[in-house]
Amino acid sequence: MKAVALGGGRGLHATLSALRRLTPDVTAVVTVADDGGSSGRLRRELGLLPPGDLRKALAALAGEDDENSLWATVFQHRFGGTGALAGHAVGNLVLAALIELLDDPVAALDEAARLLGLKGRVLPMCTEPLDIEADVVGLDENPAAVRRIRGQVAVATTPGQVQRIRLHTAGEPDDVPKACAAAVTAVLAADVVLLGPGSWFTSVLPHLLVPELQEALIDTAASRIVVLNLVPQPGETAGFSPERHLDVLCEHAPRLRVDAVIADADSVSTPDRLRRAAAALGARLRLDAIASAGTRERHDPAALAESLRGAFEEVRSARDPG
Repeated sequence: MKAVALGGGRGLHATLSALRRLTPDVTAVVTVADDGGSSGRLRRELGLLPPGDLRKALAALAGEDDENSLWATVFQHRFGGTGALAGHAVGNLVLAALIELLDDPVAALDEAARLLGLKGRVLPMCTEPLDIEADVVGLDENPAAVRRIRGQVAVATTPGQVQRIRLHTAGEPDDVPKACAAAVTAVLAADVVLLGPGSWFTSVLPHLLVPELQEALIDTAASRIVVLNLVPQPGETAGFSPERHLDVLCEHAPRLRVDAVIADADSVSTPDRLRRAAAALGARLRLDAIASAGTRERHDPAALAESLRGAFEEVRSARDPG
């Protein structure tokens, strides 16, 4: 089974950790709009893709033998102290060096994948860094007043409510983002494509705002599965119900059809509303216990893997009853 997961950060890590239990053929397509922390510093200083989310995806798919596990640990190691290296993850620096040396982000990621023993692949959503801007309400005395917020970190942490986002090539507000060709090919060739979980406006929805990638998601013959977050994210989606996440997805990509929506059974207070919202996207709702026992804010990889397996089999049966 060829699986493609789209997202970024911790949410994508959860999806990849689950998918690798089902198939070795996993491709991660990662958002590249991060402008904070180590990634933001390297992006500003070197003009490169922000490497942090790419690094996390590589670590999630790293081989499990001793050598690969060591390299995965090294990639995730973050320097302490107060000097110039403070806060930088080793993997971010390695990826920055590979991108500069090879002058090709895809080739750099493939080389890092070889080092870490990946059986799958990690690809950027676009090969140029991107900027996010959002329309946000609730920041003024007039609660309906709309303010424009720019930057991934600013959007993710706004105390207002995000209404809509836009995406453009960094420093070029009129430039429509161009998709990574290998990412488009992977989506079109996939058996199953996953969106979410993750920061809804800054990790999940951006993939739908790259025209070539959105068209690939619409045209692919793959089963399209959306995995919802366990809890609303402070700032970005504070106060959002599970069904509101789907409504926002539809607003940003009204032509996109979905085959299945997965949500944690204990996180959904009004399953009938969520079922109707899923049906509006063409999807069946699957409610399973997929939260980690240790914290309700993280997915359990094994449980999510079983839920994904069941959803994929249901979609396949519905498409081919015979």
